[in-house]
Amino acid sequence: MIPLYDDNPVHRFPLVTILLIAANLAVYFLWQARVGLEESVALAAFVPAEFTGGARPAAWRDLLTSMFMHGGIMHLVGNLWFLWIFGDNIENECGPVRFLVFYLVCGVAATLAHVWQDPASAVPLVGASGAISGVLGAYLVQHPHAPVRTLIPLGMWSRVIDVPAYVFLFIWIGMQVLSQAAASGGSGGGVAYLAHIGGFVAGGLLVLIFRRRRA
Repeated sequence: MIPLYDDNPVHRFPLVTILLIAANLAVYFLWQARVGLEESVALAAFVPAEFTGGARPAAWRDLLTSMFMHGGIMHLVGNLWFLWIFGDNIENECGPVRFLVFYLVCGVAATLAHVWQDPASAVPLVGASGAISGVLGAYLVQHPHAPVRTLIPLGMWSRVIDVPAYVFLFIWIGMQVLSQAAASGGSGGGVAYLAHIGGFVAGGLLVLIFRRRRA
């Protein structure tokens, strides 16, 4: 299932959402692509073992820097596409400053969920997926019935349909849970599924604090 857009208008320009997209693009194309993936990961990716063992003083910094790094162009595009579709509505609900704080806190919560799963892991973690999963969790709470135009890729039988957000997002989080269970505590082929789950849960809860009061 690939979301194309949501029919859920906003009443303010999504400045922070666009700035977050621009920041991720800039980090990837202006830095990672220039120094190389391996070197950039060595410099600023998050490694659970370094965080829990205190082997690297910059490990706390890496909680944030890793959120703006990606492992490849498809990783980058996929994450930013979801942020573009769902982020503007959550920014509209929270306001720009609160949304930025919400996004970063969700990303940290997602990373810490990954650390909880395997605190001794030496595998670097990069990507905005955890923070964006928080946005998806918040969207489920705030706009469960918003129509999401969705591509169902089935080859020559592919279809484009409208589904309620709660259907799309329950399927999405269900896939993360099933993938995590199939990984049996492993890396899941390089995907930190528990970070996705942790970010999603954190976003669903934190939006109740960060959203603005309604009249």
